[in-house]
Amino acid sequence: MRVIAPEIITKAVKDLYLDLNFNLNEDVSKRIKTALSESENEVEKYIISCLIKNEEIAAENKIALCQDTGMAVIFAEYGDEICAPGFENAVNEGVRRAYAEGCLRKSIVSEPVFDRKNTGDNTPAIIHIKSVSGDKLKLTVGAKGFGSENMSKMKMFNPTASVDEICDFVVNCVKEAGPNPCPPVVVGVGIGGDFEMAALLSKKATFRSLDEPNGDNRYAQMEKEILSRINKLNIGCGGYGGNTTALGVNIEYYPTHIAGLPVAVNISCHSTRHKSCII
Repeated sequence: MRVIAPEIITKAVKDLYLDLNFNLNEDVSKRIKTALSESENEVEKYIISCLIKNEEIAAENKIALCQDTGMAVIFAEYGDEICAPGFENAVNEGVRRAYAEGCLRKSIVSEPVFDRKNTGDNTPAIIHIKSVSGDKLKLTVGAKGFGSENMSKMKMFNPTASVDEICDFVVNCVKEAGPNPCPPVVVGVGIGGDFEMAALLSKKATFRSLDEPNGDNRYAQMEKEILSRINKLNIGCGGYGGNTTALGVNIEYYPTHIAGLPVAVNISCHSTRHKSCII
């Protein structure tokens, strides 16, 4: 049994959060730069060029890509041949150190309805743990801003729902969101499971590289179709019109009950931030 000390996990999490808040993901950066060359709208081109300049300034000066430095979300693949004592505490300590050291905005309140008092260190994080085989620990972490998170939607379809109906639902979610999630957006779609699994899948989908289409060609085709339709909505970058409303659409699916077909949509802004490491 391999033992991973808490300090190793804390340092890894701290480094990942500093990295993702200052350096845009390569896949997202590439899509934004491609959008600049493909846009047919002069206002949109100007906004995209501002996003590219923002990316450069953030990386060079270690300034957050966005003032909303998000809620910390962690997907951990926990090998069954490792022992990581105090794992969740170590993760939260890493978040705490990153947000202090990086002068990142602390946005988490300890109680959601009545007091809403800021915890002062951007913890606790949301941690999802999956047991896998092996002696490694893989951490995939993200910072989820709530301008886009608030645009999330969920629908329990009848099992007879068609592919077109599902696509319509996803496209309409983006249409109703309009400029609020800071387009161009990344759209995560979760299909199947139950109520909470579909939502979890939609969040996980936003963490997947835009260069990795779904492994099932049927779902990969849905991703392409939805992206094409979204980019015909004329919302455009920053909501000023144009053909770059979304940078990508990722779908994740899971087996479901014979009587149901849950579908969840999670939207991420143009600063889609996630990084991974293996310990």
